[in-house]
Amino acid sequence: MHCPDVVWETARVSDSTAVPIPPDVESADPSESEPDNPRLDRWINKTTLPLDLIALCTIWLTVVPLGTIHRVAGHPMLWYVGRIVIAVIYGADMAVRTYLSRHRLRYFTHHPIGVLAVILPVVRLIFSLRLLRAMFKRGNTIHFVIVSIVLLFNLVVIVWGFERTASGANITSIGIAVWWGCVTVFTVGYGDYYPITTPGRIAAVGIMLLGLTTAAVITAQIASSFMDQAQSRRNAASGPDDDSTDGRIRRIEEMLTTHFEQTDASKDQT
Repeated sequence: MHCPDVVWETARVSDSTAVPIPPDVESADPSESEPDNPRLDRWINKTTLPLDLIALCTIWLTVVPLGTIHRVAGHPMLWYVGRIVIAVIYGADMAVRTYLSRHRLRYFTHHPIGVLAVILPVVRLIFSLRLLRAMFKRGNTIHFVIVSIVLLFNLVVIVWGFERTASGANITSIGIAVWWGCVTVFTVGYGDYYPITTPGRIAAVGIMLLGLTTAAVITAQIASSFMDQAQSRRNAASGPDDDSTDGRIRRIEEMLTTHFEQTDASKDQT
């Protein structure tokens, strides 16, 4: 039975087999999927964002060394359980992707980052940065700021985790770490607190870059908003007899539109 409202495309699986693909299945990232595999595309599209969010919210859990966890945590077993749960989640995702692929062994061996994300938690930082980049590309300022705030607090906890037991450190509590992180991300830099360990300083550089990037994005958004408002006022103030460049261009566009409409109407009559 033919349904005019549904359009089907065919994906060639082999030289003699074709599988119908629903048109509402969006192709996933080619680096993570396979050509013409709607089931895998559907799974990747549904799970990429949640997995990236999990990676973003648990950076501190995967970066801080287990030795440090034993010194600063009253219940280190909870940290172990958290790491195991996250590894199981990413392992299950990789297993499902491999199962849905047509060439399972090749898919498994050609996606080392997904495999390493299960074994080495630090690799999941790539997923967090991918989410931040996606929010930046989409131009969604609110989402970008939210992701930046979550990333900031992850970095703050990482600095506290490394500095907490270091000899001569002054960032010795989570409250001090939050204060220092806010001062750093806003590029104020009082200098009253500062990291002394190498991992803490690396995280501090990340906070500085995050602050500069966020400030640049917000500034660009504000400038763009002012420009849009100014353009709207100019458009509202310009009348049909406006002699400005914008008014002339608008009249030319109207004349061309009218001309093409009349031409199409005369063709229809003949």
